[in-house]
Amino acid sequence: MKEIGVGLLGFGTVGAGVVEGLQRNGDLIADRCGVRIVLRKIADLDLERDRGVTVDRSILTTDASAVIADPSIDIIIELIGGVGIARDLVIEALKAGKPVVTANKKLLAEYGAELFALADENKVDLKFEASVAGGIPIILALRDGLVANHIPNVYGILNGTCNYILTRMEAEGLPFDEVLQEAQDAGYAEAEPSLDIDGHDAAHKACLLASLAYGFPVPLDAVYVEGIRDISGEDVDYAAGLGYRIKLLAIIKKRGTKVSVRVHPTLVPDGHMIASVNGVFNAVMVSGDIVDDTLYYGKGAGRLPTASAVISDVAAVAQQVSTESSVHLPAFIPEGGNHELQNIEDVECRYYLRFSLMDKPGVIGRVAQVLGDHGISIASLVQPSQQKDDYVPVIMTTHGAREASCNQALKSIEAMSDIVGAKTIRYRIEDFEDPS
Repeated sequence: MKEIGVGLLGFGTVGAGVVEGLQRNGDLIADRCGVRIVLRKIADLDLERDRGVTVDRSILTTDASAVIADPSIDIIIELIGGVGIARDLVIEALKAGKPVVTANKKLLAEYGAELFALADENKVDLKFEASVAGGIPIILALRDGLVANHIPNVYGILNGTCNYILTRMEAEGLPFDEVLQEAQDAGYAEAEPSLDIDGHDAAHKACLLASLAYGFPVPLDAVYVEGIRDISGEDVDYAAGLGYRIKLLAIIKKRGTKVSVRVHPTLVPDGHMIASVNGVFNAVMVSGDIVDDTLYYGKGAGRLPTASAVISDVAAVAQQVSTESSVHLPAFIPEGGNHELQNIEDVECRYYLRFSLMDKPGVIGRVAQVLGDHGISIASLVQPSQQKDDYVPVIMTTHGAREASCNQALKSIEAMSDIVGAKTIRYRIEDFEDPS
């Protein structure tokens, strides 16, 4: 059986998972793929730390460039992370004509256009299944499984840390800060958690999913991002009372030629499939014009789930290398037609609004009048029996309205200092409408 040599750059958590996966199921992979994947070199700056796997020390090195240059290595796996040395090494490997497999979502979200162009120029693959949703094969689904479909919608719970926090807040009535600390203690959240809780990790992934769905590199700065750090237990409870759960949701839509990509806390109906995704799990729902709705669910991070996705890409490339295939498809396959990235100000959706209003007659009418003046109609109104000083919470949901109109209305309402006691809390509602 033909052997395909692999070089691993980065021997951290996922790198060790890749080694474990190849050691555990190497024979199975060889039987299924018709080639044997052989790990020939591992590069890392720390060669002494125990990773929980045993490797021949002769394959360890601190010289990543030597791994790329090794003629016995056919495929490079980049698991260093970040956008510094990792970018340099990926460029070096692609220029050397070697296919690269990576899990580096930040690198691809920020420099994907450059790197994919370089891969095309050198007629090699740059594979990235593990960069989105860990062990869930969502990249494969979008590229191959749904090739017959136009994709009007993609919805994703793409960050397990945020989903874990929101699940605990809802189930146990705990405040955000307490759950975050427990998540850090349990290893579900980083010591510096801003990449996760401020929504940027999910935005990197949404950027890649949108690029795949519509066939052009979506720049990261086109993704609207809000995180979860300001979500209160009050709003989690109020949302539940209205029949919704709050999720940090990536929402990708195409309507006509306009593509919108956004990540923010979202009220989703509690009977919907996405609402049932709890804890550290991820899920991606993709709508196709032929297949209708499809859902992909699983562990979105972790040593072995992510390693599974890496090895899947390596196996696919190994088969191509073994047959000396000259077929090379671009990373993003254009679906035809023009595309225009839509600014968040032009997005239309429903809203959850929680006002802090003076408890006296006529106040709600004044707020409703401002909303109406901006073309926003009220779908429901609830006034819980709670009062803080002279102010009471008033929760409204709206019918569909433009983001710009909502922003203008809230600005006007918050200027009414004689009746408004605090900044209005606003979350978007997603009803998963049928685009047809």
